[in-house]
Amino acid sequence: MSETVPGGRPTLEEVAARAGVSRATVSRVVNGGAGVRDALVEKVRKAVDELGYIPNHAARTLVTRRNGAVAVIIAEPEFRIFSDPFFERQVRGISRELSAHDTQLVLLWVEDSGDHERIARYLGGGHVDGALAFSLHDDDELPAIIRRAHLPTVFGGRPGWTGPDGRPEVPYVDCDNRGGARAAVRHLRSLGRDRIAHIAGPRDQTSALDRLHGYRDELPHTDPALIADGDFTRESGARAMAALLDGRTDLDAVFAANDLMAAGALEVLRERGARVPEDVAVVGFDDMPAVAETTSPPLTTIRQDIEGMGRLMVRQLMRTLDGERVEALVTPTDLVRRASA
Repeated sequence: MSETVPGGRPTLEEVAARAGVSRATVSRVVNGGAGVRDALVEKVRKAVDELGYIPNHAARTLVTRRNGAVAVIIAEPEFRIFSDPFFERQVRGISRELSAHDTQLVLLWVEDSGDHERIARYLGGGHVDGALAFSLHDDDELPAIIRRAHLPTVFGGRPGWTGPDGRPEVPYVDCDNRGGARAAVRHLRSLGRDRIAHIAGPRDQTSALDRLHGYRDELPHTDPALIADGDFTRESGARAMAALLDGRTDLDAVFAANDLMAAGALEVLRERGARVPEDVAVVGFDDMPAVAETTSPPLTTIRQDIEGMGRLMVRQLMRTLDGERVEALVTPTDLVRRASA
């Protein structure tokens, strides 16, 4: 039972008295400090539980010089974030890993260019310890805003800018987009398909460019009429598929740069009377079960560990906050074969 006045908040002194240790020892334990013997740590934790002690955030910040919060910045408008399951899975991985580090997630997104000033003020205000930023576009102001805030940051996806040595100058986590695209095209070719179209993502994002380059690695002399542009939405995949069929009625396979665009392509193929995979085989990219397992037929796709990459971003950021130097991480991809190819 708590020894505090009813309705009062237990203090460090009361926890120390209950545990039979000094106030300084309690402070080190509750604020994540080192140098306390395991036996004493257990005594303090038991006293904390018994008294219902809640650490004071302001005091903890003074001791650790951390806010216990990380900004997650998605350079997309709200409708994209809540309609694309990719973002839900990435944020889920980030959230779970931050929780494991007892750190809060602060979600920020860019509805339009006017949001940049708001984000700059927030990041510069000392509210968070670091940032995770992803879905950047070539003309994004966010990297410059983050640099001005002098905020440790890990990027999701290969940045589109490089340092003097030609390599990205900031830590990032990405999948092997180019290798995954090559694997998709090789699979289609192994099925005997030789008129393989590509629905590309937005050319101002490195993931889309890398997947386009992987496609071209395998088909360097492809007809330009077999490449159509989308923007990673289902609707753009449908429009691109319709344009491809209008231009090349003899195509026998499609590699779409993400699952949502592949789903849109499947809808148009069905409307046009094309059988999948008998007439046209289809491969996507991402392996998002909410999409790939619910299309008709279920979608063959390139799998990337979206949630796992979110977790890796957090781990890299935490290492940076601890003063470690971190490098880029590129995770593997693999083909998940279902009925569409």
